[in-house]
Amino acid sequence: MLQRLKRVARRVLYGRRPAPTVGTVPTEAVDTSLKYLNEPRLDNDAESLIKRQVTRLEFNSSYLVIEGQAYFEKYPETDDERIVKSLLLVSDQRDELEIPLVNQTIADGHYPQAGYRGAINFSTINNGKPLQPGTYEVKLQLKQYLNKGWLIRRTTIGKIADTNQDLNYTTKMTSYSAKSNKSYSLIFRYNLAAQALNVTSYQLSEINPLENEFTSDEGLDTAAMRALKRRALKIWYRWYCLQPIRKKQISFVSDSRVTISGNFEFIYQELKQRQTDFKISFYLKPSIKAKKSWKEVRTLAKALATSRYIILDDFYPLVYPLAIREHADLIQVWHAVGAFKTFGYSRLGMPGGPKLQSLNHRNYTKALVSSHNIADKYAEGFGIAPDKIAPLGIPRTDVFFDQPKQAEIRARLETELPFIKGKKVILFAPTFRGNGQQSAYYPFEMLNFKEIYEALHEDYVFLLKIHPFVQNKPTLPYEYSDFYYDVSDYREINDLLLVADQLITDYSSVCFEYALLKRPMVFFAPDLADYMQSRSFYFNYFDFIPGSLAENTGDLIKQLEHPALNKAKLDGFINFFFDDLDGHATARFVDALQDNFGEDEALIDTGDGPEMSEDGKIIPTWGKKTPKA
Repeated sequence: MLQRLKRVARRVLYGRRPAPTVGTVPTEAVDTSLKYLNEPRLDNDAESLIKRQVTRLEFNSSYLVIEGQAYFEKYPETDDERIVKSLLLVSDQRDELEIPLVNQTIADGHYPQAGYRGAINFSTINNGKPLQPGTYEVKLQLKQYLNKGWLIRRTTIGKIADTNQDLNYTTKMTSYSAKSNKSYSLIFRYNLAAQALNVTSYQLSEINPLENEFTSDEGLDTAAMRALKRRALKIWYRWYCLQPIRKKQISFVSDSRVTISGNFEFIYQELKQRQTDFKISFYLKPSIKAKKSWKEVRTLAKALATSRYIILDDFYPLVYPLAIREHADLIQVWHAVGAFKTFGYSRLGMPGGPKLQSLNHRNYTKALVSSHNIADKYAEGFGIAPDKIAPLGIPRTDVFFDQPKQAEIRARLETELPFIKGKKVILFAPTFRGNGQQSAYYPFEMLNFKEIYEALHEDYVFLLKIHPFVQNKPTLPYEYSDFYYDVSDYREINDLLLVADQLITDYSSVCFEYALLKRPMVFFAPDLADYMQSRSFYFNYFDFIPGSLAENTGDLIKQLEHPALNKAKLDGFINFFFDDLDGHATARFVDALQDNFGEDEALIDTGDGPEMSEDGKIIPTWGKKTPKA
């Protein structure tokens, strides 16, 4: 009885508080969360209605952009610090997720701080992962500070301008990790009568990439079989170490290519042009998982044990447990130039970084870099001594100083890619997201393909060169087929750089090679803060990039339409990351090979050059497929 009398007294003194909104009716509700309990509240002000309208609601895959106006009709405000606007995702379990909105000034003398804008990426909203399965009401919350405290209300998003019907939009989201690749459906529903927006997420599938392996049709080895063959290779390697090193044997080894391209091509062509007496063998496979026969494993073990030089251009886990013999060299010529995002042992303790006891990279006897200024970065990343770093330059960058070679490549590409004729070429070449090959993806929802097409398709073509690790692919509507072209399968990116009038990248080392052409670059990095937290860089990103920064599609379009080049900054960038700008990096490297890197040796020489077919092509050491030079 006493409690009832107290409730009646409160109603007389303060009035009845409106009940919280449960459904999707377009009426305001008082915030009932706990986070504002320590602040003065004005919830009894029932006349403080929210006026609101959505002026823009746009979907781009799982990326939602919203703009509009919202204000308390009774309380005009000119100070944006006294108004806080946000969207709330309220689940069917009544859990809440708040997304802050940015205040926008509008041309209204009475309510100048009424505007707002916001963007939500539902693919990464859950701590970098897609929205948890469930159905959510999308609420608009307005919080305004008055003289006596905070007035807080929440309501539906309101009327969408120029919309006279219900709206539905469906898309997919993906999540990649080393042990679980998940696919989700994302459905948005806007009810015009209720002026309410709901979003539903549900999981479509889940696949363990480590278990989803095939051995016959796909030509892949299972994880168990790869482990068994690694052990066999070690045993055979020790056996062949009883044989003498072949002084003139060079073995090119890669598990990321089946053709002779990149640094391998430049080094091989220089050796051939000099008519050296080196015996050259190639051991190439398309991926780490690609099947190797037992004969191939034994042949590889012999080559690794008896070659004077073993040359790698990428990560190669088979070789790392092996003790490289005295008077032999394991040389990493690496596929990337410069030092940008951290890699290898520079990432100890970071997500996807190596363990301290890892053997990866540590047995390199030499590693090429483009400049002495980054020698310490590569020594740290590879976990090797600084004196093993050789700043001789990167062989494949020689093409940027060879005008006849460039003309030849451009002519060939105009034949292979006829759509670039008569058009300005934009090359989009970002790096992957994720901790490694199993979890690699690119968040294509950050790009608004429609806006880019509408702004640029008359004068440009847009080439997409996506990192080979990336598992998800862009979905490009057929009506844009005269503008967007996916050239990701084209192996040699430097060829594509030569025909590109502008480059869009983000955190990729491709910027080093493109800088040598002295053409405009745009660094498209809407997720810069997240990437810096998970990956980190060797240099301050904002001071480092030799081009302009775009944080959204609008910025990107403006910068592509009006390309800018900071010559002073670009020249400083080039001079720091390249010691020699002469196009002779390959020659310096082959000089070092012929000079045994300055070492005196008395080893048995059994080399007599690579085995050639009748048409002048190399016969690969194993496998029936001949790599193309």
